[in-house]
Amino acid sequence: MNDTKNATDVNEIDWNLWQADKHAVITYIFSEGKVLLINKKRGLGAGKVNAPGGHIEPGETKIEAAVRETEEEVGLTPLDAHEVGQLQFQFTNGLKMEGTVFIAGKYEGELIETDEADPFWIDIDDMPYKQMWEDDLLWLPHVIKGKKISGRYIFDEDNMLSYSMEIY
Repeated sequence: MNDTKNATDVNEIDWNLWQADKHAVITYIFSEGKVLLINKKRGLGAGKVNAPGGHIEPGETKIEAAVRETEEEVGLTPLDAHEVGQLQFQFTNGLKMEGTVFIAGKYEGELIETDEADPFWIDIDDMPYKQMWEDDLLWLPHVIKGKKISGRYIFDEDNMLSYSMEIY
C-alpha cells in the first residue's frame, strides 16, 4: 500500500519502501534495580510517562542525539549507552517516525526537571505501563531482560491499531 496514512494494519504497508519523516532516539538509564523515566510535559506524548529522548539533529549520530537529549531533558549524561532496538511508527495523521532505543547502566550529572520533562526513578518491577505508550508494554520487558527488539506500529493518535515485532 502506497498510502500508508490510511493503513490500519502493519501488513498493509510495504515496510521495505516505507521511509520515516522523523528520526528520534529514546534512552533508558538503569541503576540499582531502577530505571529513569520522565513525565513528558510537551510535544508528542505529552502527559505520558516515557524515557528521555527526542529528534536527531542534522549531522548528529544516533548516539550523539541520545546523549544530548538525555542531558537536555534530565541533566544526566549516559556514559555507556548502546543501541538495543529499532521502532517504526506510522500514525494515521501521516506522521512516519523511526525511533532508536538505547540503554545505559552508567551516568554522571545531577538529575533536574526541565520544561520538557519531570524525571523520576522507579523500580523496574513497578513500570507504569498504563501511563506509557501502548507499544512499550510489548517490547520494553524484553529490553529489560537483555534482548534486542525491532517493531513496527500503527497508531491513531494515542491508540495502537496494529503491530509486528521481533525479539533477538
